Amino acid sequence: QVQLAESGGGSVQAGGSLRLSCVASEFSYRTNCMSWFRQAPGKAREGVAAMSTGGGATYYSDSVKGRFTISQDNAERTVHLIMDSVKSEDSAMYYCAANFGCNSDSWYRVGIYNYWGQGTQVTVSS
Repeated sequence: QVQLAESGGGSVQAGGSLRLSCVASEFSYRTNCMSWFRQAPGKAREGVAAMSTGGGATYYSDSVKGRFTISQDNAERTVHLIMDSVKSEDSAMYYCAANFGCNSDSWYRVGIYNYWGQGTQVTVSS
C-alpha cells in the first residue's frame, strides 16, 4: 500500500507563489505516475498536473499551463507542484495521487488512480 502525504498549502495573495509537496512511502512501479488534483467546494475533482516518474513526461490542465510546474525529487521520494501567478480560482483542496502509469489521454481521470493523499488546502485571496 502506497502512502502519500501532501504539505505546503496555505493562504497566498493573488499573483503570488506556493510550492506543494507530496512525499510517497515508495517510488516504484506503483508510483510510475504521480499527479496533482484539486477540488473546490461544490465542484468535481479535477486534474491539475501529472508526471511520469520514470520517463519524465509531464501533463498540465489548460487552466494552469504556463503557471504551474510539476517536478520530482527521487532521493526524497517527493513530487512538487510549484504554483506561480496564482489566481482566486486556484483556491481548492489539492490532492496528490499515484498510479502504475498514465499518458496524455488518462492522467486527468480520477478513476485510474489507486492511491490518494489526504489533501492540503490552498486559499488565494485577491
